[in-house]
Amino acid sequence: MLRIAELEGLIEPIAAALGYGLVRVRLTTAQRPVLQIMAERADGTMDVEDCAKLSRAISEAFEENDPIESEYVLEVSSPGIDRPLTRRRDFEAYAGHEARLELKQPLEGRKRIRGVLKGLKGEDVVIETTVGEEQARAELSVPYMSIGDAKLVLTDALIEQDLKRRKAVGNRTAQSE
Repeated sequence: MLRIAELEGLIEPIAAALGYGLVRVRLTTAQRPVLQIMAERADGTMDVEDCAKLSRAISEAFEENDPIESEYVLEVSSPGIDRPLTRRRDFEAYAGHEARLELKQPLEGRKRIRGVLKGLKGEDVVIETTVGEEQARAELSVPYMSIGDAKLVLTDALIEQDLKRRKAVGNRTAQSE
């Protein structure tokens, strides 16, 4: 079976040529595999037409020389408001927002950490979370490579930021027309 890094290497240039950045590529190994691709424009948006456009381009590219041997379902979507954090820059861009981290191995006895992102410090993701039996707030440095899965937590502040961003994008689009 093809590795995700190899799939990303095939899909990234297709997405980039259309003006999209990859957020995540996943391939489930279910009875009928699903190739899930999350992408966005530079301004952080991705509408239904964008998803359809990218889906068609990937389908066309994979039709001739399909890298996945078995039959599969292709899903292209936006990352959504409570998006996964998959790139180092995501942890900087969303500093100040609440996130949930799932670690590959326990760190200080924890595999799941929830708290407010503080950004990056060297190779570590810094997150303010509760620690100890007294549940005191403290900054925890989590090695980036030890993170298995990370996602923003849907909060009022995150929704407010997304609405402001969408409004700004809509204003720029209206002005350019």
